[in-house]
Amino acid sequence: MTVRSGQGQADGGRTRPGGSAVALSEAYDTALLDLDGVVYAGGEAVPHAVAALGAARDGGMHLAYVTNNALRTPGEVAEHLTELGVPAEAGDVVTSAQAVARLIADEVPEGSRVLVVGGEGLRVALRERGLVPVESADDDPAAVVQGYGGPGMPWARFAEAAYAVGRGVPWYASNTDLTIPGARGIGPGNGAAVEVVRIATGHRAEPKVAGKPLPPMHRETVLRTGAERPLVVGDRLDTDIEGAFNGGVDSLLVLTGVTDVAQLLAAVPAHRPTYVAADLRGLLTGQPEVVADGDGFLCGGWRASVRGGELVLDGVPGEGADVMDGVRALCGAAWSEADRPGGGVPEAVKALALLGV
Repeated sequence: MTVRSGQGQADGGRTRPGGSAVALSEAYDTALLDLDGVVYAGGEAVPHAVAALGAARDGGMHLAYVTNNALRTPGEVAEHLTELGVPAEAGDVVTSAQAVARLIADEVPEGSRVLVVGGEGLRVALRERGLVPVESADDDPAAVVQGYGGPGMPWARFAEAAYAVGRGVPWYASNTDLTIPGARGIGPGNGAAVEVVRIATGHRAEPKVAGKPLPPMHRETVLRTGAERPLVVGDRLDTDIEGAFNGGVDSLLVLTGVTDVAQLLAAVPAHRPTYVAADLRGLLTGQPEVVADGDGFLCGGWRASVRGGELVLDGVPGEGADVMDGVRALCGAAWSEADRPGGGVPEAVKALALLGV
């Protein structure tokens, strides 16, 4: 049974992380897993991901991989996962390319030409919807679509998009993630490429966006997975967690990608996850409740409160101490303070230094 604590805000946001008496892999039937920064980074598996996903799958949890990255086809993604030690088939993968292709197909006639600025995953998804990918603004496209095309995307591709959008051709984007994690660090994502076209066209146009956290991606995921008790698992507050919030489903934030603890503590209501874990091993365990205690919050061996605008953490760090319980307690104190009339995000430097995060 899943215990959901910390709900009840007028705006629907959480005041503290939730708790579960059983492993999350038992409490939910399907994990809707982001890929970049969650399962792999820069093509290599994130530490503990392969073993954790194998254990969750062996325990009966359905694993679906939901990515805003439109570069590769579902088959290519599944092949890569399998090579990493995470067996997957094309049907287990849902991409923003599929979501934006459905969005375009709902709005233009079958057989329409679509100017593509992106990778093969986007072209395949368009063809599956009866649309015809083209390369030039002079090919009389009915729409322009942008998706992540990898670091080698030629500058001329952005020019073609700008020419067509500047002429008034309807504009779509698989997603608008500004960054994407890689082996060498954080690089520019499709959102940065969208901004290039926006600037070139004088900021006159806005693309229709399909990917997380927007409804077209959630719709595509539900249609393709059939999940009844889904748990969204991601590393980004503004896509994965907000997408779960918008879809009315629970979420697990893992700290292996873009989001760090300081950003988590400062999260606005729509960006607050149900659960938080260091990595995907969090699927295999329950989560302790974060309990209100006077002017503070208790979790595990930690108590967090706000004094003088600063987060204060009391506990016994060292061997046997669960750092993530300290993070969860801090979330309760920080989020509650931010939601208080006249409150704000408290300073967290000393508390985070105590935890070593």
